Amino acid sequence: MTGITKDMMIGELVNAQPDVVPVLLEAGMHCLGCPASQMETLEEAALVHGIDIDALMTAIEQA
Repeated sequence: MTGITKDMMIGELVNAQPDVVPVLLEAGMHCLGCPASQMETLEEAALVHGIDIDALMTAIEQA
């Protein structure tokens, strides 16, 4: 999946590339539909959930 960056809003990412949802769920981001996800970047969400952003970006790229 190209074009995905750490500073993308979760809501923007899910709307633009819904095929990334299983990767995010597997990583532990189970709040993809919550209001906060619409205003949080991928990097911010990773930090909140204790997820290594670099590992997450690798998993997204491999999906």
